[in-house]
Amino acid sequence: MKSLLKTIRFAQPAFFKPRSFATVVPQQLDPYQEEALNEKLILVDENDQIIGTDTKRNCHRVKYGKIPLHRAFSAFIFNSKNELLLQERASSKVTYPNHLTNSCCSHPLYDILVGRDNLQNTGLAVQRRLTFELGIPISEAIPNQFKFITKIHYFSEGDGTWGEHEIDYIYIIRKDFTLVPNPMEIGRIFSVSRADFNSFIKSSGLPLTPWFELIIKNWLFKWWDNLDNLQALRDDKIHRYH
Repeated sequence: MKSLLKTIRFAQPAFFKPRSFATVVPQQLDPYQEEALNEKLILVDENDQIIGTDTKRNCHRVKYGKIPLHRAFSAFIFNSKNELLLQERASSKVTYPNHLTNSCCSHPLYDILVGRDNLQNTGLAVQRRLTFELGIPISEAIPNQFKFITKIHYFSEGDGTWGEHEIDYIYIIRKDFTLVPNPMEIGRIFSVSRADFNSFIKSSGLPLTPWFELIIKNWLFKWWDNLDNLQALRDDKIHRYH
């Protein structure tokens, strides 16, 4: 178990108290993160059929206990030692700052949907965010090396202002990458072995993002123990946790 990057910390507000499934939203959003809230995401129904588009801002704002259902992805990167890459989200993030989560997670964009099927579109989103968040050269982030494994539909009200309601496409990637993390997105990254995972989670002192916590409880170890036979575990179902 080792950190792959020197600790990068942003000033932490005095009122911030980490807790699972919750976040504290500052009075004024970080300008960098606020600009990203203008991205157009893909709205879907409960069967993952596209029904329209809306901004990232609207797709994560809680209104009367509800959040628009939209499409997302979560990538799990394992290196040649079968260690899992984890990240601590930057303190400036709108949702779940300073939370521990999987290697990379974000959204496919509506603007690049035309002419591509769902997996092509989400695969391109994985490539885009691996490059943007983790600094992986685009020549290394090759979509046909990303293994789609399943979909997860989950809801989290977060702090009551910003939350999540997503059909999350799960991808597993086994590869050694060149990593240059973006400090505006990521505070720290870690490479964790299967044997050390539980003790690392307990000792990190970091709350978990809701999607990562669900995946740990229901899926992660089954995938980890079958990295050489992932195709047998793939399904096209939507597993619901909401």
